[in-house]
Amino acid sequence: MRVGWMSIALLCSSMAGAQTLSPEVRQYVTVDTPVVALTHVRVIDGTGSAAREDQTIVVSQGKIASVTDSAKASVPKEARVLELRDYTVIPGLVGMHEHMFYPVGRGAFGEMLYSFPRLYLAGGVTTIRTTGSLEPYTDLELKKSIDGGQTPGPKMHVTGPYLEGKGSWAIQLHQLTGPEDAVKTVNFWLDEGVDNFKAYMFITRAELGAAIEAAHKRGAKVTGHLCAVTFREAADLGIDDLEHGLFVDTEFIAGKKPDECPENPEDPAAMAKLDVNSGPLHETIQYLVQHHVAVTSTLPVFEMGSFTGRPTPQKRVLDALSPDARSAWLANRVRSTDAGYLKRNYGTENPPLAAAFKREEEFEYAFSKAGGLLLAGLDPTGMGGVIAGFGDQREVELLVEAGFTPLEAIHIATYNGAQFLGDLERVGTIAVGKQADLVVIKGDPSKKIEDIENVETVFKDGIGYDSAKLIESVRGTVGSH
Repeated sequence: MRVGWMSIALLCSSMAGAQTLSPEVRQYVTVDTPVVALTHVRVIDGTGSAAREDQTIVVSQGKIASVTDSAKASVPKEARVLELRDYTVIPGLVGMHEHMFYPVGRGAFGEMLYSFPRLYLAGGVTTIRTTGSLEPYTDLELKKSIDGGQTPGPKMHVTGPYLEGKGSWAIQLHQLTGPEDAVKTVNFWLDEGVDNFKAYMFITRAELGAAIEAAHKRGAKVTGHLCAVTFREAADLGIDDLEHGLFVDTEFIAGKKPDECPENPEDPAAMAKLDVNSGPLHETIQYLVQHHVAVTSTLPVFEMGSFTGRPTPQKRVLDALSPDARSAWLANRVRSTDAGYLKRNYGTENPPLAAAFKREEEFEYAFSKAGGLLLAGLDPTGMGGVIAGFGDQREVELLVEAGFTPLEAIHIATYNGAQFLGDLERVGTIAVGKQADLVVIKGDPSKKIEDIENVETVFKDGIGYDSAKLIESVRGTVGSH
């Protein structure tokens, strides 16, 4: 079967200038010619501007050569022409809280090196930041394999190992012994090839400050899923980004002690009472904006644990999961509503999780409208129902639920991520001269954001990949490999 698909792909590829792709990758390629014209298509360019109807995009040698009204377009005679009436093209998504691992039970995580790269690409995610790595060498080698055309997948910004302090709950993480260890760890992994870092829950202010200073000296950025350190404390230390938003900011937890992670770091009741327009939370929003700290939204992972029966399990997600992972996720959904579970985790049998989720959405909307840089990700951890690609699309939908227009949500998930990563000159918008990282969608997500799930072809550097074939290739594998 693979030989057949490879032969088809080779027929439509160029003898000169084509990227060298392995047979494993070529079986998913549907478009690989030096010049491609996407005609009569709706364009959402990622800048936040209104959608433009009846456009023609010409791609040449992997880059965008022109974007013009179809009536005025000059299509090169050598171009392969794709007629795309009733379709929309958006920039490739830039996923800013992505992992290559997935929860496999009892606090352990397994690397999904086969399924996740394919699902990210299939979902229209052409650039990712691995926001926290359990196996940095694995991620670095995977990046090399993708860049070398041996494995289908997105462009990767690889994060170093979690910068974690003493007392961590995760045995897979190195626990820093102090500021000197933090500096040594940062410099070692920068030498190995990572380009950013993620601080984790038990890191102290001294360790975090040392890590940030060491990273900044070499042009790298630091984000954090924090607990022992509060958002404002991290801003004072110069952190670049904060993950998850309000759900993990412990400055509002009663009795919070310096450099200590509270026993119950999430307090939905306290969170639900906060006001984004006045008081301490409003002041924190202003503080983060003034200190130029970005915030990464990961609404899908919180939606999974905040509502009974929501989100509705999609067939495509159930089909992608291995039998064991599917059973575990469905069991976790039931368990998460158990009174004993809620009591142990939140101190009450009836925590206001839905109200807290709504406050999170309000926080992210207010932060962005105040001038903050809001980024988008999925975080494929939690109970196990959030998986690569599909979760990134759900994140965009939830941003719309939070109050953003579809165009604003797409802007957050494309332009903002590219800007933070320093990639905006190359990706993040549809503009002449940029790399042709494009997502072809059936329908109009500017009017119906759920259409963002209708991905048919994903272009990365001008090469078009078949989304459906990529998804089918990983059926029943997520949770196993």
